[in-house]
Amino acid sequence: MSVVPRASHAPARPTAPRLALAVLLLLAAVLLALRVGEPISLARAFADPGSLDHAILFRARLPRVLLGVIAGAGLAVSGSAYQGLLRNPLAEPYVLGVAGGAALGATIALALAGLATPASGLGLVAVVSVAAALCGALATALVYALASRGTALGAAPGGSAGSATAILLAGVVVNGIASAAITFVKTLVRASTAQQLLFWLAGFLDVPTTSTLVVLTVCVTLGAAVLVMDAPRLNLLALGDEHATHLGVDVGALERRTFAATSLIVGAIVATCGMIGFVGLLVPHIVRRLLGADHRVLVPMSLVLGAATLVLCDLLARATFRWVGTEPPVGAITALVGGPVFLALLWRGRV
Repeated sequence: MSVVPRASHAPARPTAPRLALAVLLLLAAVLLALRVGEPISLARAFADPGSLDHAILFRARLPRVLLGVIAGAGLAVSGSAYQGLLRNPLAEPYVLGVAGGAALGATIALALAGLATPASGLGLVAVVSVAAALCGALATALVYALASRGTALGAAPGGSAGSATAILLAGVVVNGIASAAITFVKTLVRASTAQQLLFWLAGFLDVPTTSTLVVLTVCVTLGAAVLVMDAPRLNLLALGDEHATHLGVDVGALERRTFAATSLIVGAIVATCGMIGFVGLLVPHIVRRLLGADHRVLVPMSLVLGAATLVLCDLLARATFRWVGTEPPVGAITALVGGPVFLALLWRGRV
C-alpha cells in the first residue's frame, strides 16, 4: 500500500512568516498598481458608484491588476513544479513547449473567430482557453514522448524526467515548430488581424471581461491546487525515482498530474494574455536560492511572488511610456528585466 509522503528528506522550514511577508508584498504591489495613473479619489470611488473615480478603479484598474495577479501566480507555480519534476533550474513552460503549443491553439481559435484577442462572451473565452489548453497538453505529450524514445538526444529513456536534457531539447524543437505554424497562420488572416495577433503574442495585460477573468481564475486555481498538494512528492523526487517509489510516490501518476495541471494553467494564461516569459523561470529560481529547495515552501511562495512580480512589471509597462501615450506589452518588460537577471546568474555560476 502506497504511503503519501508527509515530509521531504530535508527538515521543514517555518513557512507561515515567510508566506505572510510575501502576501504583504503582493498586497503592496496591488495597492501601488491601483494608485498609479490618473489621480482619483478612493473615498469617492467607494462612496459613489456612479462617479468616474468608481468606474476607473473598479472597471479598469482593478480587473487588470487581478489579471496580473492570477497570470503571474499561474506562471510561477507552473515553473516551480516543472523545475522540481525535471530537477532542472532551466525547466519552465516556455522552454518545454507547453506555452508554444498553447499559443498555437489559441492563435488558430482566434484566427478562425476573426479576432485578435479573446472577446467578450463566456462561450468564446472558454473555446479559446480550451483550444490553448488542449494544444498545450498535446505539445507536452509530444515533448515527453520524444524524450522517452530519444536516446539519440543523449539521455537515457524512461523514468520520471529521466531524460531531462532530452525533454528540454525536445521542448525547444516543439516551440520552434509551433512558432513557425503561428507565423503561417498569421499570413492567412487580414493585415489588421495579423498585426493585433503579433501584439497579443508579445504578451499583454489588458482590461479583461468578467467572463475572461472567471475562466482564467478557475483554470489557474484548479491547476495550482494540484501542484501545491503534490509539493511533498516533488521533494522526494530529488532522491531519485527509485527511492521516491520506495517511499510511496507513484512517479508516473505524479508526472501526469503535473503535466495536466500546468497545461491547464498555461493554456488559460496564454489564451488570455499571450506569451509572457521569464516569470515561470526566474521567480522559482530566485525563491529556491533564498529559501531552499523544499517544495512545500517553494511552490506556494513562487505562486505569491509570481503574482507580485507580474503586477509590478505591468505597472512598469503602464508608467514607463505614459508621456508618449502608449505602453509596451508586459511580455517585453518581463523579458527586458528577466533576461539580464538570468544572464547575471549564469555569469556568476548560480544557475
